[in-house]
Amino acid sequence: MRGARFTRLAMAAIIAVLSASVCHANGGDLQTDIEAILIEEGLTGAAWSLVGENGEVRLGAAGLRDNSSRSDFTVETRFHVGSLTKSLLATGVLRLATEGLVALDAPVSRYLPDLPFHNPWRGPSDVTVRHLLDHTSGLDDARLWQMFSERPKPDTPLIAAFPEPREQLQIRSRPGSRFSYSNMGYSLLGMIIESVVDGRYETYLDEHVLAPLAMRDSTFSFTTQEGINADSTLAWGHIDDGSRYAASPIFLRPAGQFTTTAADLARFAQFLLSDGVIDDQQFVDEALMRSRGKPVGTEAANGGLVAGYALGLGRRDRHGVVGYCHGGNIVGFVAMLCVFPHENKAFAYSVNTDSETANYARLDGLFVSALRIAEASSPLAVSPAPDSSQWHGWYVLSPNRFETFEYLDNVFGAIRVSPDDDSLTLASMQQGLRRLRPVGDGIYVANDRATPSHVLLRGEEGEYLISDGFRTYEKVSITYLAAHWASLFLGLIGLAWLLLAGTGSLIRYRSKMLRQSQAPAFFASALLFVPIPFFMTQSFMALGDVTFASVLLAAGTMILPVGMLLTIMRARKTWKESRANLLGGLAAVFVLQWCAVLIAVGMLPFRLWV
Repeated sequence: MRGARFTRLAMAAIIAVLSASVCHANGGDLQTDIEAILIEEGLTGAAWSLVGENGEVRLGAAGLRDNSSRSDFTVETRFHVGSLTKSLLATGVLRLATEGLVALDAPVSRYLPDLPFHNPWRGPSDVTVRHLLDHTSGLDDARLWQMFSERPKPDTPLIAAFPEPREQLQIRSRPGSRFSYSNMGYSLLGMIIESVVDGRYETYLDEHVLAPLAMRDSTFSFTTQEGINADSTLAWGHIDDGSRYAASPIFLRPAGQFTTTAADLARFAQFLLSDGVIDDQQFVDEALMRSRGKPVGTEAANGGLVAGYALGLGRRDRHGVVGYCHGGNIVGFVAMLCVFPHENKAFAYSVNTDSETANYARLDGLFVSALRIAEASSPLAVSPAPDSSQWHGWYVLSPNRFETFEYLDNVFGAIRVSPDDDSLTLASMQQGLRRLRPVGDGIYVANDRATPSHVLLRGEEGEYLISDGFRTYEKVSITYLAAHWASLFLGLIGLAWLLLAGTGSLIRYRSKMLRQSQAPAFFASALLFVPIPFFMTQSFMALGDVTFASVLLAAGTMILPVGMLLTIMRARKTWKESRANLLGGLAAVFVLQWCAVLIAVGMLPFRLWV
């Protein structure tokens, strides 16, 4: 063990020297620019790798791997990559397919017969292995407890993520028809690997995928920065305020548990750029290698759109260039890998700060520029513009990513499609305004894209759809959305009034406050704030667990409509006595109708552990 460690350190030193030499030869511009971005965006540290067209690999690192010890992030530092794991796990599934051990178009039930789906399209459209790989199974992404829980251990069986399969494995769109990102789906792929190889998926992939790829400093096994699984070479994860976090086990670990280095990511990128041959052996079928990132069979693909995701990679049109990429985000880390097959180039990086405000796209653009990727040619607009009037109107995600939060996506994530001369505009609260110009039969290109990015479709039941290959929106009535918006607005106005007026009454009446008609609604509303300090003192990894804070939240949201109802009953008898009683009763009605909507959509009582 000591000799192996010495060898690894020696190799790391050689890589560091070579990397420093390359940076010096290039004038240090890339290094300087990245260091500036880290400072300007409030990021702790980063490591990266660039693959040139002649196979040249450039490695680099900047910043800190731990802002507590102030230790440097170096090219030999190991890091997490979050969902970029999926691209590597997909390679393992494609290896099994190449060996004939897994059939990509076989139903998942062939490999996991005891794991039933709730699939309304069962029979004509079963969920297949390919659907899981392509995120087109129709599955929900994840439940909160599957990603944020202190219950899982590094060796917790994968089946523990699906204690009630027909509850967690509900299919919400016809399998194969629409992309909808699913961490659950990739966890099922881990289970399929285990059923085929009769062992842990981590062990199989480490020995039969990473070893042949010479990714010797990488592993699918759990690694963390402290405790019995501590790795002294692993960077710490950080968040916006500088707090650092150690990695924790999760139930859906096949979807995001992977540790690697800049050099190993370069090796993986080189393999993605190849024809799938390793040591004169076809490691992954060449046809499968060429198919990665090129969706087939979805409504968007059948409508002529090339944008989308397939076999562990997504087609990414950014900064005027097109690549095949996979990003990753896990507590404390953000990562990206992009390959450009036509130029035989690639880049990859990981930043050990998970920031809500940082612009990571600056790094992407910098690496694209450093590699001198040729810009994609933008298609010409067609004239005259096709008639798109039937697609004008309001749309919601179908399906949305997290079923639990479908109501919130409908209320806050709706988009409006409207005409703009010969083009269309997409407007939303989350994305701002985008302009689409027509370039073909139902095909459009957005103003911030270089190649076709959207397609107008009709669904199987005649519904009007618009898709960018990664999200599909379905047209809905403005009346439907307006009713939801009005309900939300009135509910919030009612809550605000009850809290403000109730606080004033409490100051005025003190112990006699309980006799006031608005008292039940006021105290029920105030109870919503009680869990906050308890959430602040518990670990964020316990967010999906049954804790004192989450139980208080569930109880508070359960009591809320009861408090409103009691105030309404009191106000019916006393509303003539004072304007305050009348207004309090009306405010309680406003909140109660919103509670009814939340109960109908399953968000009340609000239970984080379901």
